[in-house]
Amino acid sequence: MKTLRMTLCAAALSVACAANAAEVEVLHWWTSGGEAKAAGELKKMLEAKGDKWKDFAVAGGAGDNAMTALKTRVVSGNPPAAAQVKGPAIQEWGDQGVLANIDDVANKENWNKVLPPVVQNVMKYQGHYVAAPVNVHRVNWLWVNPDLLKKANAKVPTTWDEFFKTAEALQKAGVQPVAYGGQPWQDATVFEDVVLGTGGAAFFKKSFVDLDQASLKSPTMIKSLETYKKIKPFTDKNAAGRDWNLATAMVINGKAGMQFMGDWAKGEFLAAGKVPGKDFVCVPTPGSAKSYTFNIDSFIFFKLKNADGAKGQNDLAETLVSPDFQQIFNLNKGSIPVRLDADMSKFDDCGKQSAKDFAADNKSGTLVPSFAHGMAMHSATQGAMYDVISQFWNDDNMTAQQAAAKLAAAAKVN
Repeated sequence: MKTLRMTLCAAALSVACAANAAEVEVLHWWTSGGEAKAAGELKKMLEAKGDKWKDFAVAGGAGDNAMTALKTRVVSGNPPAAAQVKGPAIQEWGDQGVLANIDDVANKENWNKVLPPVVQNVMKYQGHYVAAPVNVHRVNWLWVNPDLLKKANAKVPTTWDEFFKTAEALQKAGVQPVAYGGQPWQDATVFEDVVLGTGGAAFFKKSFVDLDQASLKSPTMIKSLETYKKIKPFTDKNAAGRDWNLATAMVINGKAGMQFMGDWAKGEFLAAGKVPGKDFVCVPTPGSAKSYTFNIDSFIFFKLKNADGAKGQNDLAETLVSPDFQQIFNLNKGSIPVRLDADMSKFDDCGKQSAKDFAADNKSGTLVPSFAHGMAMHSATQGAMYDVISQFWNDDNMTAQQAAAKLAAAAKVN
Protein backbone atom coordinates (compact mmCIF):
# COMPACT_ATOMS: atom_id res chain seq x y z
CA MET A 1 0.00 0.00 0.00
CA LYS A 2 2.86 2.33 0.91
CA THR A 3 4.42 1.76 -2.53
CA LEU A 4 1.11 2.49 -4.25
CA ARG A 5 0.70 5.77 -2.30
CA MET A 6 4.26 6.84 -3.30
CA THR A 7 3.54 6.00 -6.93
CA LEU A 8 0.32 8.05 -6.88
CA CYS A 9 2.15 11.01 -5.25
CA ALA A 10 4.89 10.87 -7.85
CA ALA A 11 2.27 10.83 -10.59
CA ALA A 12 0.48 13.80 -9.00
CA LEU A 13 3.74 15.79 -8.88
CA SER A 14 4.41 14.96 -12.50
CA VAL A 15 0.96 16.25 -13.50
CA ALA A 16 1.53 19.43 -11.46
CA CYS A 17 4.88 20.02 -13.16
CA ALA A 18 3.33 19.45 -16.56
CA ALA A 19 0.60 21.94 -15.74
CA ASN A 20 3.22 24.63 -14.91
CA ALA A 21 5.29 23.99 -18.01
CA ALA A 22 4.09 25.89 -21.06
CA GLU A 23 4.83 25.16 -24.70
CA VAL A 24 5.83 28.41 -26.39
CA GLU A 25 5.75 28.35 -30.17
CA VAL A 26 7.97 31.12 -31.53
CA LEU A 27 8.00 32.22 -35.17
CA HIS A 28 11.27 33.80 -36.29
CA TRP A 29 13.64 34.01 -39.26
CA TRP A 30 16.96 33.76 -37.45
CA THR A 31 18.37 30.94 -39.54
CA SER A 32 21.87 32.07 -40.59
CA GLY A 33 24.91 31.02 -38.53
CA GLY A 34 25.17 34.02 -36.19
CA GLU A 35 21.40 34.41 -35.94
CA ALA A 36 20.76 30.74 -35.14
CA LYS A 37 23.36 30.87 -32.37
CA ALA A 38 21.63 33.90 -30.86
CA ALA A 39 18.20 32.20 -31.10
CA GLY A 40 19.67 29.15 -29.38
CA GLU A 41 20.53 31.30 -26.35
CA LEU A 42 16.91 32.45 -26.13
CA LYS A 43 15.69 28.86 -26.24
CA LYS A 44 18.05 27.85 -23.41
CA MET A 45 17.01 30.71 -21.15
CA LEU A 46 13.30 30.15 -21.73
CA GLU A 47 13.58 26.44 -21.03
CA ALA A 48 15.46 27.24 -17.81
CA LYS A 49 12.16 28.73 -16.62
CA GLY A 50 10.50 25.34 -17.13
CA ASP A 51 8.84 26.14 -20.47
CA LYS A 52 9.18 24.20 -23.70
CA TRP A 53 10.42 26.05 -26.80
CA LYS A 54 8.62 25.05 -30.01
CA ASP A 55 10.62 26.33 -32.95
CA PHE A 56 8.81 27.91 -35.90
CA ALA A 57 11.75 29.12 -37.98
CA VAL A 58 11.10 30.31 -41.53
CA ALA A 59 14.20 31.01 -43.62
CA GLY A 60 14.44 34.12 -45.76
CA GLY A 61 16.17 37.45 -45.22
CA ALA A 62 14.08 40.29 -43.77
CA GLY A 63 11.28 37.87 -42.87
CA ASP A 64 9.19 38.07 -46.04
CA ASN A 65 8.56 34.31 -46.03
CA ALA A 66 7.90 34.31 -42.27
CA MET A 67 5.20 36.98 -42.61
CA THR A 68 3.43 34.94 -45.28
CA ALA A 69 3.45 31.91 -42.96
CA LEU A 70 2.23 34.00 -40.02
CA LYS A 71 -0.74 35.43 -41.92
CA THR A 72 -1.81 31.93 -42.88
CA ARG A 73 -1.70 30.76 -39.26
CA VAL A 74 -3.57 33.77 -37.88
CA VAL A 75 -6.28 33.63 -40.56
CA SER A 76 -6.84 29.94 -39.74
CA GLY A 77 -7.33 30.83 -36.04
CA ASN A 78 -4.16 29.09 -34.88
CA PRO A 79 -1.51 31.78 -34.20
CA PRO A 80 1.83 30.96 -32.59
CA ALA A 81 2.45 32.25 -29.05
CA ALA A 82 4.91 34.86 -30.34
CA ALA A 83 6.23 36.09 -33.67
CA GLN A 84 9.14 38.22 -34.81
CA VAL A 85 7.40 41.40 -35.99
CA LYS A 86 8.63 44.97 -35.80
CA GLY A 87 8.01 48.63 -36.52
CA PRO A 88 4.69 49.89 -37.93
CA ALA A 89 3.71 46.26 -38.62
CA ILE A 90 3.09 45.94 -34.85
CA GLN A 91 0.38 48.58 -35.18
CA GLU A 92 -1.07 46.82 -38.23
CA TRP A 93 -1.41 43.58 -36.24
CA GLY A 94 -2.87 45.56 -33.32
CA ASP A 95 -5.57 46.88 -35.64
CA GLN A 96 -6.60 43.28 -36.30
CA GLY A 97 -7.46 42.78 -32.60
CA VAL A 98 -5.38 39.63 -32.25
CA LEU A 99 -2.56 40.80 -29.93
CA ALA A 100 -2.21 40.04 -26.22
CA ASN A 101 -1.57 42.74 -23.60
CA ILE A 102 1.73 42.21 -21.73
CA ASP A 103 1.54 45.28 -19.47
CA ASP A 104 1.85 43.11 -16.33
CA VAL A 105 5.34 41.96 -17.35
CA ALA A 106 6.36 45.43 -18.54
CA ASN A 107 5.28 47.04 -15.24
CA LYS A 108 6.95 44.35 -13.13
CA GLU A 109 10.24 44.76 -15.04
CA ASN A 110 10.11 48.61 -15.24
CA TRP A 111 10.25 48.77 -19.04
CA ASN A 112 9.12 52.41 -18.96
CA LYS A 113 12.37 53.26 -17.13
CA VAL A 114 14.90 50.99 -18.82
CA LEU A 115 13.78 51.39 -22.45
CA PRO A 116 14.30 54.60 -24.49
CA PRO A 117 11.02 56.41 -25.36
CA VAL A 118 11.62 55.84 -29.09
CA VAL A 119 11.61 52.09 -28.40
CA GLN A 120 8.64 52.18 -26.00
CA ASN A 121 6.49 53.90 -28.62
CA VAL A 122 7.17 51.18 -31.17
CA MET A 123 6.35 48.37 -28.69
CA LYS A 124 2.95 49.74 -27.63
CA TYR A 125 -0.46 49.63 -29.29
CA GLN A 126 -2.96 52.22 -28.04
CA GLY A 127 -0.79 52.82 -24.96
CA HIS A 128 -0.34 49.17 -23.97
CA TYR A 129 2.66 46.91 -24.45
CA VAL A 130 1.97 44.18 -27.02
CA ALA A 131 5.60 43.54 -28.06
CA ALA A 132 8.99 43.06 -26.43
CA PRO A 133 12.23 44.41 -27.99
CA VAL A 134 15.42 42.38 -28.15
CA ASN A 135 18.01 44.68 -29.68
CA VAL A 136 18.99 47.73 -31.68
CA HIS A 137 20.64 47.15 -35.05
CA ARG A 138 22.53 49.91 -36.82
CA VAL A 139 21.82 49.58 -40.54
CA ASN A 140 24.22 52.15 -41.99
CA TRP A 141 27.41 50.10 -41.65
CA LEU A 142 30.06 49.39 -44.28
CA TRP A 143 32.04 46.15 -43.71
CA VAL A 144 35.58 46.14 -45.02
CA ASN A 145 38.29 43.54 -45.57
CA PRO A 146 41.43 45.54 -44.60
CA ASP A 147 43.89 43.10 -46.17
CA LEU A 148 42.29 43.56 -49.61
CA LEU A 149 42.32 47.35 -49.28
CA LYS A 150 45.99 47.17 -48.30
CA LYS A 151 46.66 45.04 -51.39
CA ALA A 152 45.00 47.73 -53.54
CA ASN A 153 46.72 50.58 -51.66
CA ALA A 154 43.27 51.99 -50.92
CA LYS A 155 41.81 53.66 -47.82
CA VAL A 156 38.63 52.95 -45.86
CA PRO A 157 36.14 55.45 -47.35
CA THR A 158 34.25 58.06 -45.34
CA THR A 159 32.66 59.99 -48.24
CA TRP A 160 31.09 58.92 -51.54
CA ASP A 161 34.02 60.36 -53.50
CA GLU A 162 36.41 58.27 -51.38
CA PHE A 163 34.20 55.22 -51.79
CA PHE A 164 34.39 55.29 -55.58
CA LYS A 165 38.17 55.89 -55.49
CA THR A 166 38.57 52.84 -53.24
CA ALA A 167 36.26 50.75 -55.44
CA GLU A 168 38.26 51.70 -58.56
CA ALA A 169 41.55 50.85 -56.81
CA LEU A 170 40.22 47.43 -55.77
CA GLN A 171 38.99 46.74 -59.29
CA LYS A 172 42.37 47.66 -60.78
CA ALA A 173 44.05 45.33 -58.28
CA GLY A 174 41.88 42.45 -59.50
CA VAL A 175 39.69 42.43 -56.37
CA GLN A 176 35.88 42.37 -56.44
CA PRO A 177 35.08 45.79 -54.86
CA VAL A 178 31.54 45.22 -53.53
CA ALA A 179 29.79 42.09 -52.27
CA TYR A 180 26.17 42.66 -53.28
CA GLY A 181 22.99 40.68 -52.79
CA GLY A 182 20.43 41.46 -55.49
CA GLN A 183 17.22 41.01 -53.49
CA PRO A 184 14.62 43.79 -53.05
CA TRP A 185 15.27 44.30 -49.34
CA GLN A 186 19.03 44.41 -49.94
CA ASP A 187 18.61 46.85 -52.83
CA ALA A 188 16.59 49.08 -50.47
CA THR A 189 19.19 48.74 -47.71
CA VAL A 190 21.97 50.03 -49.94
CA PHE A 191 19.77 52.75 -51.42
CA GLU A 192 18.76 54.16 -48.04
CA ASP A 193 22.45 54.22 -47.05
CA VAL A 194 23.12 56.35 -50.14
CA VAL A 195 20.21 58.70 -49.39
CA LEU A 196 21.35 59.14 -45.77
CA GLY A 197 24.92 59.86 -46.87
CA THR A 198 23.81 62.24 -49.62
CA GLY A 199 20.94 64.18 -48.07
CA GLY A 200 21.44 63.72 -44.31
CA ALA A 201 19.04 62.66 -41.54
CA ALA A 202 16.53 65.52 -41.99
CA PHE A 203 16.16 64.78 -45.71
CA PHE A 204 15.87 61.05 -44.97
CA LYS A 205 13.00 61.71 -42.54
CA LYS A 206 11.19 64.01 -44.96
CA SER A 207 11.47 61.41 -47.70
CA PHE A 208 10.82 58.10 -45.93
CA VAL A 209 8.97 58.96 -42.71
CA ASP A 210 6.90 61.97 -43.81
CA LEU A 211 6.74 60.65 -47.42
CA ASP A 212 7.03 64.26 -48.61
CA GLN A 213 6.34 64.44 -52.35
CA ALA A 214 8.69 67.39 -52.98
CA SER A 215 11.61 65.61 -51.27
CA LEU A 216 11.02 62.38 -53.17
CA LYS A 217 11.16 64.27 -56.49
CA SER A 218 13.94 66.68 -55.47
CA PRO A 219 17.42 67.14 -56.99
CA THR A 220 18.85 65.55 -53.80
CA MET A 221 16.83 62.37 -54.41
CA ILE A 222 17.88 62.34 -58.08
CA LYS A 223 21.52 62.71 -57.02
CA SER A 224 21.03 59.84 -54.55
CA LEU A 225 19.61 57.62 -57.29
CA GLU A 226 22.51 58.46 -59.61
CA THR A 227 25.04 57.67 -56.85
CA TYR A 228 23.26 54.39 -56.08
CA LYS A 229 23.38 53.29 -59.71
CA LYS A 230 27.07 54.23 -59.91
CA ILE A 231 27.78 51.38 -57.44
CA LYS A 232 26.51 48.73 -59.87
CA PRO A 233 29.66 48.40 -62.05
CA PHE A 234 31.56 47.45 -58.89
CA THR A 235 29.32 44.43 -58.17
CA ASP A 236 29.65 41.01 -59.80
CA LYS A 237 27.47 39.27 -62.39
CA ASN A 238 26.29 36.67 -59.85
CA ALA A 239 24.85 39.21 -57.42
CA ALA A 240 21.20 38.73 -58.46
CA GLY A 241 19.28 36.84 -55.77
CA ARG A 242 22.31 36.31 -53.54
CA ASP A 243 21.50 35.98 -49.81
CA TRP A 244 23.04 38.63 -47.57
CA ASN A 245 25.09 36.18 -45.52
CA LEU A 246 26.65 34.77 -48.69
CA ALA A 247 27.66 38.31 -49.62
CA THR A 248 29.13 38.74 -46.13
CA ALA A 249 31.05 35.48 -46.62
CA MET A 250 32.68 37.02 -49.72
CA VAL A 251 34.21 39.73 -47.51
CA ILE A 252 35.09 37.21 -44.77
CA ASN A 253 36.84 34.89 -47.25
CA GLY A 254 38.72 37.60 -49.14
CA LYS A 255 36.55 37.37 -52.26
CA ALA A 256 35.31 40.98 -52.05
CA GLY A 257 36.48 44.19 -50.42
CA MET A 258 33.32 45.80 -48.98
CA GLN A 259 29.66 45.17 -48.15
CA PHE A 260 26.81 47.51 -47.22
CA MET A 261 24.81 45.74 -44.50
CA GLY A 262 23.39 46.17 -41.00
CA ASP A 263 25.35 44.95 -38.01
CA TRP A 264 23.82 41.47 -38.14
CA ALA A 265 26.68 40.94 -40.60
CA LYS A 266 29.06 41.16 -37.64
CA GLY A 267 27.52 37.98 -36.24
CA GLU A 268 28.73 36.18 -39.38
CA PHE A 269 32.27 37.53 -39.00
CA LEU A 270 32.35 36.49 -35.33
CA ALA A 271 30.87 33.05 -36.07
CA ALA A 272 33.73 32.59 -38.58
CA GLY A 273 36.27 33.37 -35.86
CA LYS A 274 37.22 36.78 -37.27
CA VAL A 275 38.39 39.61 -35.00
CA PRO A 276 36.99 43.16 -35.40
CA GLY A 277 39.65 45.77 -36.10
CA LYS A 278 42.08 43.08 -37.29
CA ASP A 279 40.31 40.77 -39.77
CA PHE A 280 37.48 43.18 -40.62
CA VAL A 281 36.62 46.83 -40.14
CA CYS A 282 33.22 48.43 -39.50
CA VAL A 283 32.61 52.08 -40.39
CA PRO A 284 29.46 54.15 -41.00
CA THR A 285 28.48 54.12 -44.66
CA PRO A 286 29.95 57.06 -46.65
CA GLY A 287 28.72 60.44 -45.48
CA SER A 288 26.60 59.06 -42.62
CA ALA A 289 28.95 59.22 -39.60
CA LYS A 290 26.72 61.79 -37.87
CA SER A 291 23.48 59.86 -38.24
CA TYR A 292 22.10 56.42 -37.42
CA THR A 293 19.49 54.27 -39.16
CA PHE A 294 18.01 51.85 -36.63
CA ASN A 295 16.24 48.54 -36.90
CA ILE A 296 14.75 47.07 -33.72
CA ASP A 297 13.94 43.37 -33.63
CA SER A 298 10.95 42.54 -31.46
CA PHE A 299 8.32 39.89 -30.77
CA ILE A 300 4.56 40.40 -30.67
CA PHE A 301 2.32 38.14 -28.60
CA PHE A 302 -0.98 36.70 -29.77
CA LYS A 303 -4.15 36.10 -27.77
CA LEU A 304 -4.26 32.40 -26.83
CA LYS A 305 -7.10 30.27 -25.56
CA ASN A 306 -5.31 28.54 -22.66
CA ALA A 307 -3.79 29.95 -19.45
CA ASP A 308 -0.58 27.91 -19.77
CA GLY A 309 0.07 29.62 -23.07
CA ALA A 310 -0.21 33.05 -21.44
CA LYS A 311 2.20 31.94 -18.71
CA GLY A 312 4.74 30.95 -21.35
CA GLN A 313 4.30 34.26 -23.17
CA ASN A 314 4.98 36.20 -19.97
CA ASP A 315 8.10 34.12 -19.32
CA LEU A 316 9.30 34.80 -22.87
CA ALA A 317 8.65 38.57 -22.65
CA GLU A 318 10.46 38.77 -19.29
CA THR A 319 13.42 36.82 -20.70
CA LEU A 320 13.71 38.96 -23.85
CA VAL A 321 14.23 42.24 -21.98
CA SER A 322 16.24 40.80 -19.05
CA PRO A 323 19.82 42.16 -18.67
CA ASP A 324 21.36 38.68 -18.98
CA PHE A 325 19.59 37.83 -22.23
CA GLN A 326 20.15 41.29 -23.72
CA GLN A 327 23.87 40.90 -23.21
CA ILE A 328 24.39 37.31 -24.37
CA PHE A 329 21.97 37.63 -27.29
CA ASN A 330 23.46 40.82 -28.67
CA LEU A 331 27.03 39.62 -28.23
CA ASN A 332 26.10 36.79 -30.62
CA LYS A 333 23.79 38.71 -32.94
CA GLY A 334 26.08 41.67 -33.65
CA SER A 335 23.58 44.27 -32.41
CA ILE A 336 23.48 46.24 -29.14
CA PRO A 337 21.17 45.94 -26.10
CA VAL A 338 18.01 47.99 -26.12
CA ARG A 339 18.25 48.72 -22.37
CA LEU A 340 19.62 52.11 -21.32
CA ASP A 341 21.34 50.50 -18.31
CA ALA A 342 23.15 47.82 -20.34
CA ASP A 343 26.73 46.89 -19.41
CA MET A 344 28.78 47.30 -22.64
CA SER A 345 32.13 46.21 -21.17
CA LYS A 346 32.10 42.81 -22.94
CA PHE A 347 31.23 44.26 -26.37
CA ASP A 348 33.80 44.83 -29.12
CA ASP A 349 34.69 48.20 -30.60
CA CYS A 350 31.92 48.01 -33.24
CA GLY A 351 29.31 47.42 -30.53
CA LYS A 352 30.66 50.14 -28.25
CA GLN A 353 30.75 52.63 -31.12
CA SER A 354 27.20 51.70 -32.11
CA ALA A 355 25.90 52.21 -28.54
CA LYS A 356 27.75 55.53 -28.22
CA ASP A 357 26.41 56.79 -31.57
CA PHE A 358 22.85 55.58 -30.80
CA ALA A 359 22.81 57.65 -27.61
CA ALA A 360 24.37 60.70 -29.31
CA ASP A 361 22.07 60.59 -32.34
CA ASN A 362 19.06 60.12 -30.07
CA LYS A 363 19.95 63.45 -28.41
CA SER A 364 20.82 65.29 -31.63
CA GLY A 365 17.72 64.15 -33.53
CA THR A 366 19.72 62.32 -36.19
CA LEU A 367 18.38 58.89 -35.26
CA VAL A 368 16.20 57.70 -38.15
CA PRO A 369 14.12 54.54 -38.64
CA SER A 370 15.22 52.25 -41.46
CA PHE A 371 12.52 52.10 -44.13
CA ALA A 372 14.29 49.17 -45.77
CA HIS A 373 13.78 47.16 -42.58
CA GLY A 374 10.16 47.93 -41.85
CA MET A 375 10.64 50.67 -39.26
CA ALA A 376 9.38 53.77 -41.09
CA MET A 377 6.30 53.20 -43.23
CA HIS A 378 3.26 50.99 -43.86
CA SER A 379 4.22 47.61 -45.30
CA ALA A 380 2.30 48.25 -48.54
CA THR A 381 4.17 51.53 -49.08
CA GLN A 382 7.45 49.81 -48.31
CA GLY A 383 6.67 47.11 -50.87
CA ALA A 384 5.93 49.71 -53.55
CA MET A 385 9.22 51.48 -52.75
CA TYR A 386 11.08 48.16 -52.97
CA ASP A 387 9.67 47.59 -56.45
CA VAL A 388 10.84 50.98 -57.75
CA ILE A 389 14.35 50.68 -56.30
CA SER A 390 14.90 47.17 -57.68
CA GLN A 391 13.49 48.16 -61.09
CA PHE A 392 15.86 51.11 -61.22
CA TRP A 393 18.84 48.94 -60.23
CA ASN A 394 18.06 46.28 -62.82
CA ASP A 395 16.85 48.47 -65.72
CA ASP A 396 19.74 50.45 -67.19
CA ASN A 397 17.32 52.38 -69.42
CA MET A 398 15.40 53.93 -66.50
CA THR A 399 16.62 57.44 -65.65
CA ALA A 400 17.05 58.79 -62.13
CA GLN A 401 14.34 61.37 -62.88
CA GLN A 402 11.90 58.62 -63.86
CA ALA A 403 12.78 56.62 -60.74
CA ALA A 404 12.25 59.66 -58.49
CA ALA A 405 8.79 60.18 -59.97
CA LYS A 406 7.99 56.50 -59.37
CA LEU A 407 9.19 56.77 -55.73
CA ALA A 408 6.82 59.70 -55.20
CA ALA A 409 3.97 57.63 -56.64
CA ALA A 410 4.93 54.64 -54.46
CA ALA A 411 4.73 56.85 -51.36
CA LYS A 412 0.96 57.22 -51.98
CA VAL A 413 0.38 53.44 -51.74
CA ASN A 414 -0.95 52.22 -48.37
